[in-house]
Amino acid sequence: MRPEDLLCPTPQGLCCRPAGVHVDPTRPVERALITHGHSDHARAGHGHVMATPETLRIMALRYGEDFAGSVQAVEYGEVVTLKGGVQVSFHPAGHVLGSAQILFEWKGFRAVVSGDYKRERDPTCAAFTPVPCDLFVTEATFGLPVFRHPKASDEIAKLVSSAELFPERAHLVGAYSLGKAQRVMALLREAGWEKPIYIHGALQKITEFYKEEGVPLGEVVHVASDERRNRGGDIIICPPSALQDIWSRKFPDPVNAVASGWMRVRARARQQGAELPLVISDHADWDDLGRTIKETGASDIWVTHGAEEALVYWCEQQGLKAKPLHLVGYGDEEAEEIAAPVDGA
Repeated sequence: MRPEDLLCPTPQGLCCRPAGVHVDPTRPVERALITHGHSDHARAGHGHVMATPETLRIMALRYGEDFAGSVQAVEYGEVVTLKGGVQVSFHPAGHVLGSAQILFEWKGFRAVVSGDYKRERDPTCAAFTPVPCDLFVTEATFGLPVFRHPKASDEIAKLVSSAELFPERAHLVGAYSLGKAQRVMALLREAGWEKPIYIHGALQKITEFYKEEGVPLGEVVHVASDERRNRGGDIIICPPSALQDIWSRKFPDPVNAVASGWMRVRARARQQGAELPLVISDHADWDDLGRTIKETGASDIWVTHGAEEALVYWCEQQGLKAKPLHLVGYGDEEAEEIAAPVDGA
């Protein structure tokens, strides 16, 4: 069977025609399977949405309880049979809380759509699980050899050392509001940071959700407007765009830090005004993209959003059949948030 008999790109996104479903559709569809809660993958307005329980709750927090006509929660490893006899199951992607790869099985053929994923340990979500398959659909956000991420724990150690070295200065950390911000908090706790962690108001709802799900974040406090001048020696986490906002100027001599895989590129760090760039990513780096492709055992590789052509070329050098999908509407959720206005300060 050809992979295209099971999955094919459409204007709405990747479609499984035998089952009548789309994966992370960019436009409203009748039936959607959602890999995770980031806004470039999880959109409101679909007729029926199937996802992990955590992803469904995140979508409800972001879009309201009526974000879809109906929903169906699927636990990791649970097998659901769809129209045409297509079986689907969700497996951990290690990207953010509730994130999943989706396995399609039909007529003996196995295809995995991975969404966004990473291989580095993350204390806030289930670890990525390689799923053997014939077709692997992979992201390529950091699909260039220049992107080799250091250990996130080492980057957090730099932040703690700076906060201890400059106790009179506030340390502002720009981090994506869903997943990255909570991961930074959890890593700070693992590094021994015992003081309260202060947050921008835009992070409150998602952070409370993580705590309700049992993620150990310690004492997290919304920083009040009239207390910003007293936050010397503290660590405050905010959306990246807040670093450029008047909100950040109220803190004492702030050290601007940005937690992102793009901080590997000095020009991007300068562009975002990062005095302390922290190379912390929720995506697989170049080495882990290749490692993962090999571990799936897939002979066909489809590449989406990112450096598609570079990763396709690498696959071909390994003797694999590969092609870019050129799907429109997926991208770098961190970059989108940097450009977005913030509220809830």
